[in-house]
Amino acid sequence: MTMDNLEYAGILELANAYRSRQLSPVEVTRHLLERIERRDPRLRSYLTVTADIAIEQARQAEAEMQRGEFRGPLHGIPIGIKDLCETRGVPTSWGTTMLADYVPETDATVVRKLLDAGAIMLGKLHMTEGAFAAHHPSLPAPVNPWHPEHWPGVSSSGSGVATAAGLCYGAVGTDTGGSIRFPSGANGITGIKPTWGLVSRHGAMALAASMDHIGPMTRSAADAGTILQVMAGPDPLDPTCLDLPAPDCLSGLDAGVRGLRIGVNPTYVYEVSDPDTCRVIDEARRVFTDLGAEIVEYSMPPTTAAMYQNWAAYCSVETAIAHEEHYPAKAADYGPVLASLIDGGRSLDAMTLMKIHHQRLAFTGALRKLFRRLDLLLVPVHPFGNPTLSALDELLSRPGGLDNAVRFTAPFNMSGSPTITLPGGFTAAGLPIGFQLVAADLQEPLLVRAGHAYQQATDWHRRHPDLERAAVAS
Repeated sequence: MTMDNLEYAGILELANAYRSRQLSPVEVTRHLLERIERRDPRLRSYLTVTADIAIEQARQAEAEMQRGEFRGPLHGIPIGIKDLCETRGVPTSWGTTMLADYVPETDATVVRKLLDAGAIMLGKLHMTEGAFAAHHPSLPAPVNPWHPEHWPGVSSSGSGVATAAGLCYGAVGTDTGGSIRFPSGANGITGIKPTWGLVSRHGAMALAASMDHIGPMTRSAADAGTILQVMAGPDPLDPTCLDLPAPDCLSGLDAGVRGLRIGVNPTYVYEVSDPDTCRVIDEARRVFTDLGAEIVEYSMPPTTAAMYQNWAAYCSVETAIAHEEHYPAKAADYGPVLASLIDGGRSLDAMTLMKIHHQRLAFTGALRKLFRRLDLLLVPVHPFGNPTLSALDELLSRPGGLDNAVRFTAPFNMSGSPTITLPGGFTAAGLPIGFQLVAADLQEPLLVRAGHAYQQATDWHRRHPDLERAAVAS
């Protein structure tokens, strides 16, 4: 392996290059830090670049490798951390201004696990305020590296932009209603939203605790599985974390999808989706069929619509709880979108909340039964392709606009189901679109295996934004 296009190498590819002494962690880390310095002032994916820490960690990794000590495939791999995960000695602001000076004394569990595996922290990545739908008005938003006028996704947008632009080899993302999946689709990368509770949330600031998921964002399914199996596993500091070993996402990587039953619901998928989105789903169906999977039509549970129509209300109550220490006492420090969500949560009556909760239980139970006869569900990320920022604002301003935006994502936060988002093609305007595969709880190895099979048969995940052209467009 050479330094040419090094920024787009795969994690497993880099790990092999380290073992064969073709590359060193120090030279790779310096390469990415120089690229961040050159490219990120326009893309704005990093809030804080921890260059000194990264170089120190790279030197330690290099010294260990020279002694023949290899911690695993993440050893010496530079990654980015979303800024809602606490990092010892490094500011963690949660996308807010009121916590701009907050410097944690300990690492979030997911950060500690990644660093213990030898990963190198390049810095903290930009995110929306409180991990909801909008950036704080006084903070810059990340820029889509494919075209600056297009949406970069929401909360984990910094993670999506940095990964797509070759400013890290993978990033930590979080997802409460689509925040791993939206930026993965918008930026043409791969993301996993794991089963709720598979990855510890200790030290990660909450948006809505019972729907928050932490997962990897990378450029391939194999890379995502590599990071996930380090992130996952029990944690005594998080009582909601499953007391199960981390899944082995790589041993069955090449098993393919022959014989798998992949469900497609034409009404749910096609009735509101635009032509670009429908074309991507159709193409994914064709590829999986060619690979030997069986496409099965099915019906979504009857409470599905309630899941995306009531997601925001349910989220609002949990968000109000998460912000109880600061809101309304520091309401002046909040942006209008997050403040409005919290106000809604503080005023929602108990009977309405419990009705939604009962619908949530019914949906989750019905979905579990559905997975007795299906292995995977194939669904879009959202129904509107890859919109410009102005077009997205117009779509969201329509009655039911937010409900429509989260119709393919929020239900699987309500159920806690694992999903993988894969690059699936491009719009007529040349912007990437992704799609999701959804699985039963704890079937992350199956998702990685299916995603890898798809990516062995297609090359969408190997296409990268032309940053020079995007810079001219901006």
